[in-house]
Amino acid sequence: MISIRTDLAIEAKQAYTEENKRELDGVRVDEENDGDIKVTTVTIESDEAGKELGKPKGHYITIDFPEFTSYDGECMNELSMVVGKVLKRLADVTEEKLVLVVGLGNWNVTPDALGPKVVEKIMVTRHIKQIMPDALESHVRSVCALAPGVLGITGIETGEIVKAVVEKVKPDLVICIDALGSRKLDRVNRTIQIGDTGISPGAGVGNNRMQINEKSLGVKVLAVGVPTVVDAATIANDTIDMVLDDLVGKVERGKEFYSMLQKVDKNEKQMLIREILTPFVGELIVTPKDIDTIIESLAKIIADGINIAVQPEMEMEEINKFLN
Repeated sequence: MISIRTDLAIEAKQAYTEENKRELDGVRVDEENDGDIKVTTVTIESDEAGKELGKPKGHYITIDFPEFTSYDGECMNELSMVVGKVLKRLADVTEEKLVLVVGLGNWNVTPDALGPKVVEKIMVTRHIKQIMPDALESHVRSVCALAPGVLGITGIETGEIVKAVVEKVKPDLVICIDALGSRKLDRVNRTIQIGDTGISPGAGVGNNRMQINEKSLGVKVLAVGVPTVVDAATIANDTIDMVLDDLVGKVERGKEFYSMLQKVDKNEKQMLIREILTPFVGELIVTPKDIDTIIESLAKIIADGINIAVQPEMEMEEINKFLN
């Protein structure tokens, strides 16, 4: 069982391979590229493999994209199209189906506000189709949305709120959005993971709560997440790894110092770093300084992707007119 902190299946799989020097049976990885965007599908095919990775059996699709700026509309639109394409692949949204979009997270904490920010940009139609059905074309799907907040604000488990709404509204599909945690600094705000196994609110910062998945809700659940934070110990560990790798490349082979560098156990080093840092900084979680702008951009990208997926017969221009 791997011990690193990550919500990304692709990182869990890579960590297992590095630690055990072999591939894990029961896990399949498929890669494809859409321009500069890389799409990797990790399929966990057995419960045994899922136990090893700490992830439920199912599909985890990771979208890796190059760094973009918040005003680069073309890049954002391309990324939204890819997100929409992946969501369509995992969910069959026909005209008669109702979709519930749930934005998980704390709107008062910027790195955790991705879910609520996405909900603000979703094309919500359920109320109109119920009250004024003639106001919308027949091909427009019924969509509702919810930002339930977090336990510290509401005093209610997020999963309990979502379950109660699902029992009342009876959607055919639930799409959850949440901020995640990564173990690699270069994946923070540059990776989107979409899975069909549900989600555990608060997992990104170590606050595991009631699972939101098909088993708990009785309806299919898709989870969309972006790693917005990274553990401080991970940053320290990766920095030391880069220094060691650089030294190995510069030190003459055969020298005693070279042999010493080669013998450094990276797992032991990571444990030592965590032991040293914890008394001083605790469980410190780090996020980029421009996170406000980044979250706004990512929220639009994901919301547009969801709108594209659940309204397949509408063009993005029509969706934007509805929202504005």
